[in-house]
Amino acid sequence: MTKWLKDLVPFASLLANLQSGSLMTSPTIDLHPPRNPGMPLDLSWFDRIAVNTPAAQARAAQLSTRRSLKKEWQAAWLVNAIRCIDLTTLAGDDTEARVARLCAKARRPLADHILDGLGLDHVQTGAVCVYPTMVRAAVRALEGSGIPVASVATGFPAGLMPMNLRLAEILYAVEEGAAEIDIVISRAHVLEGNWQALYDEIAAMREACGDAHLKAILATGELGSLRNVYKASMVAMLAGADFIKTSTGKEGVNATLPVSLTMVRALRDYGAKTGYKIGFKPAGGLKTAKDALAWQILMREEMGTEWLQPHLFRIGASSLLGDIERQLEHHVTGRYASSSRHALA
Repeated sequence: MTKWLKDLVPFASLLANLQSGSLMTSPTIDLHPPRNPGMPLDLSWFDRIAVNTPAAQARAAQLSTRRSLKKEWQAAWLVNAIRCIDLTTLAGDDTEARVARLCAKARRPLADHILDGLGLDHVQTGAVCVYPTMVRAAVRALEGSGIPVASVATGFPAGLMPMNLRLAEILYAVEEGAAEIDIVISRAHVLEGNWQALYDEIAAMREACGDAHLKAILATGELGSLRNVYKASMVAMLAGADFIKTSTGKEGVNATLPVSLTMVRALRDYGAKTGYKIGFKPAGGLKTAKDALAWQILMREEMGTEWLQPHLFRIGASSLLGDIERQLEHHVTGRYASSSRHALA
């Protein structure tokens, strides 16, 4: 058995571990690592960085072809993906009733017969993500579950608002009960190479968040190059981001594996320099169970098992959960159910 396959064993035993409450942890994994305080802006950390785009694309292409997860291995990884999902609704017609339904799905993402077939008592999503005006409804619906509420803010999705209003939106969401804030950056700062302005912007947002964790959405599809993606990732971490996130889900191009690889390499470099562990969140365009597996393989190969825990890895998604549930039902029953049989998220 190869070393890589041996490292898969904790995931095959994930079903039993979840049932016992151990949540796939080990003595070497710290579920509460020290929070990134940020660092002074130092252009030498990234100014001369070069990203080999063809190499990044080739490496990303290998991730979903070299590794094959089947049967109980695949089921274990899909259950783990559920634990890392930020179950999201960011629609213009969101209502408190829709948010309450989403939260019920977050509490119980799998039908009872699938849980029974997997031998699980319980599994839940990593968080629920909503607009600031829906935070209070989400907090109420999730009371007692331990599931945090994340809120987008700072003029999501474009971020084209006066800075005082962007900061006020963070303060409002935190006051409403948000434990995590997904901010959007000013893409113009990246495109113009104004790294000081980008740093100052994110640092102010981090301060406004207080104890709430900050996820910096880079909107990578609008940054022009992988080199800019790396630089923006590094500046966000230097400014105190707890997570770096690919996309709003509203851009023409959202999360891709080459972009994600570039961001993960940046957070790995930041960790090597500072000792602080930064989380990663791909969002936008992840719709299938195959996507969930591909991004988890990326994290496992580039960062190790620890980055498959919800405190360091999240997937921003809405429809993804439905396909994962469908695949797990097939694993349990041997047949695919109609999507109408699965509860709406």
